[in-house]
Amino acid sequence: MTPVTEPTQLFEQHRPQLRAVAYRMLGSLSEADDAVQETWLRLARTDTGDVENLAAWLTTVVARVCLNTLRARRQRREEPLDVRIPDPVISDPEAAAVVADSVGLALLVVLDTLSPNERLAFVLHDMFAVPFDEIGAIIDRSPAATRQLASRARRRVQDQAPTPDPDLARQREAVDAFLAAAHDGDFDALVAVLHPDVVLRSDGGVARARFTTVIKGARTVAGQATGFARFSPFARPALVNGAAGVVVVAGGRPLAVMAFVVTGGTIAAIDVIADPERLRALV
Repeated sequence: MTPVTEPTQLFEQHRPQLRAVAYRMLGSLSEADDAVQETWLRLARTDTGDVENLAAWLTTVVARVCLNTLRARRQRREEPLDVRIPDPVISDPEAAAVVADSVGLALLVVLDTLSPNERLAFVLHDMFAVPFDEIGAIIDRSPAATRQLASRARRRVQDQAPTPDPDLARQREAVDAFLAAAHDGDFDALVAVLHPDVVLRSDGGVARARFTTVIKGARTVAGQATGFARFSPFARPALVNGAAGVVVVAGGRPLAVMAFVVTGGTIAAIDVIADPERLRALV
């Protein structure tokens, strides 16, 4: 058997973090895996004998790959999509370990509004503690300019991405109350469990374009949620990016994934994926 080289061993040790960086940069599970694979190929083609910190080198490489993907994505997209919810990470409610390494869909939606350079600066610095001088070298900016990019991104995240309650049981209580009220068609109970400024985003893709929408405000969202009653018997609890969520499956066919942000005991954001093509790959 061919002995495993030290760089290969180190790569496998750092693969989870590289995938975590790529997922936060791209919001796509398949693209994140592609970025990690490209990082491995670059490692295999490179003499890293003089590299003092291989982990930092790998992080830099995967960040550059993701940055190129983001820039190419922007060039291809002539008109922005009305709603494009990033890929969720779905797990069993018992898998509590996922909570420790999660990033909510609502946060990823906000990250999608940043420029590629802003996203890189925020993700690497605020989520992975990469120094600004190292980030600046990736985007050819000074540390001060890179700090400003991260600061702008941070303000947008703080303004637009609600901070979820850390208590998973409290999250689940609010989600269960929402589902019960929707099942009963109880408009007042729905309004009570929704934050006054709640935002519901739904991504139906091409096949279900009529489900693609953004709705704001407790009473408006409650009015839409009463129509969920017929699907509520098929909803099962799940962890969606480490938070209390729901997967709707009927007759073995996935109909929706619903992610919630619960803050202060009320639901501040609901992100729904109803695109059948994406659901087949996710559920």
